[in-house]
Amino acid sequence: MDRKLLIFGNGLGMALDHTHFSLDRALAEIWNRPNFLTDVQRQLVERCLGRQGAPVGEHELDTLHQAITYCKALSHIGEGDVHWLTQDGLSFPEVTATYLHKVATELHNYENELPKGFEDGLVDFIKTTRSHVATLNYDKLLYNSFIDNDVFNGYRGYLVDGMLGQGFSSDALERKYGNKFGYYLHLHGSPLFVNYYEDVVKLSRHQLTVDRDEPSEHIVLTHIKRKPSVIAASNVLSTYWDYLQFALFESKEIILFGYSGLDTHLNVLLRPYLTSKSLRVVEWSGAGEQGTRERFWQNTLGQAVSVTRLDNITEFADW
Repeated sequence: MDRKLLIFGNGLGMALDHTHFSLDRALAEIWNRPNFLTDVQRQLVERCLGRQGAPVGEHELDTLHQAITYCKALSHIGEGDVHWLTQDGLSFPEVTATYLHKVATELHNYENELPKGFEDGLVDFIKTTRSHVATLNYDKLLYNSFIDNDVFNGYRGYLVDGMLGQGFSSDALERKYGNKFGYYLHLHGSPLFVNYYEDVVKLSRHQLTVDRDEPSEHIVLTHIKRKPSVIAASNVLSTYWDYLQFALFESKEIILFGYSGLDTHLNVLLRPYLTSKSLRVVEWSGAGEQGTRERFWQNTLGQAVSVTRLDNITEFADW
């Protein structure tokens, strides 16, 4: 069986609705949501950023990530009746994590669907080859399609993500009893993943709304240089990255679809496999001219790759 590895970035959603899938829009939408953040909580964030208003871009989320780390460290130092931090400081990591979960939920809950022709071609390809799928975004476009088309169906499905039964288990990713499924790897997590006592469970689609106050630990929504530490802190995400290496080893070809090329932790992992695997990049034509993009990807990944540029990447059909 000739499997491939398809890695999807935020470009898939941006091709359909660039306004909805704008990170800055989602950050502002949740920031201004009534009855969520208090004035004091907003002021704490604003002091971190050195200005008023909602965070903008992953670079400012990096500042918040650093503040969360410091608050957690100081709260452990001051455990007991006397703390180094005020109550607002002690609650800052949870409040900020809840804010980011709501932002990811806002991005996830897109009401429209994939174009029919694109969806049908992709689903047929997955069912025929059991190729692996890895995602770097938070939307439910692929997830909804794969559920509705029986790509996901427990161990009988074509893809599994380890979320079966009572919660996530790395054992659920092991192929047993002749199973030949591929892997669906949420490399940057999902707002559907929440802690339930000692387990990590996946919410059903109807359970996930921005009304849910969930300080999720399984979403990578921060600056590039902080992403590896967030991944390492989650047993779910770190397991997905372990299995990504197996998927790379097993696949005959890698397709980067709607991926910016800016996640250095992914690029470092890809490079050693490209001496023996072919790689194609499918991206929006507005990203730059053909020669410019080919040089970018060669510099990023260490060798020449095939770059397909389209005005609308959902018109791609050559899986």
